[in-house]
Amino acid sequence: FNGRILEMEGLPDLTVDQAYELTNASAERSAAGSVIDLSEEQVAKYLKSNIALMKRMIAEGYQDAQTLKRRIKACEKWLRKPRLLRRDQTAKYAAELEVVLSEIKEPILACPNDPDDVKLLSEVAGDRIDEVFVGSCMTNISHFRAIGKIFQGAGYLATRILLTPPTKMDSALLMKEGYYSIYNSVGARMEIPGCSLCMGNQARVRPQTTVISTSTRNFDDRMGDGARVYLGSAVLAAVAALKGKLPNVEEYMTVMKEKVEPASAEIHRYLYFDEMGDFTLHYTGARF
Repeated sequence: FNGRILEMEGLPDLTVDQAYELTNASAERSAAGSVIDLSEEQVAKYLKSNIALMKRMIAEGYQDAQTLKRRIKACEKWLRKPRLLRRDQTAKYAAELEVVLSEIKEPILACPNDPDDVKLLSEVAGDRIDEVFVGSCMTNISHFRAIGKIFQGAGYLATRILLTPPTKMDSALLMKEGYYSIYNSVGARMEIPGCSLCMGNQARVRPQTTVISTSTRNFDDRMGDGARVYLGSAVLAAVAALKGKLPNVEEYMTVMKEKVEPASAEIHRYLYFDEMGDFTLHYTGARF
């Protein structure tokens, strides 16, 4: 993949937030870049949200309003005549890889400390987990709602949990919806929005600990000195926090069926600003 462009197809109905998780991960393949084939409807939905956000930023005095106005104009122009980058029917590729999602029956993790060392959950279940980090640009508000549902009623947990919503806007809405009180009830430490433990620049895990993280990469000593870091989903990280270890597949699926799936409609509500009515930013703490 070194220096190549990755093109992903077959998932046109992903939201832009979901698609970002896939394109963002292309950096670990040493790719020069990546694109994903989404529907015009999903891209339009995202642009309408961004237009509403930028208009609010201008109204609240955000710097360089002229730049924002030009960006709004460009988005509105695209919405009047949508056109997405598509591959030529005669395009030739260095390789074509097919992933049959229906054949994936359990979570997949990247193992310590190499994003290319990938294993099924059943192959690593039972490994003790000392610390859990949910955050980085690979997360969005739906992940934090999901772990809130998992933690609800669990009581104080022995596993050290560090949570970092990716933006102040996510943080403000999660607080309004009552999720921060759930996080506090399990003893989670809340970090200010940003990269946090992913870069190891806002906080770090304790030396020589075993960690499961939702972040982008798990290179040696990046998150903490001598730390062993698994990469996995937010839901898997939350279940590991409950158990103090990587769960087996049955334990994971039970939590999914009992806690996450029944609340799917509530969990998967993204920040579409054009649908949110009145909201304020103020750049020190959004309000909805």
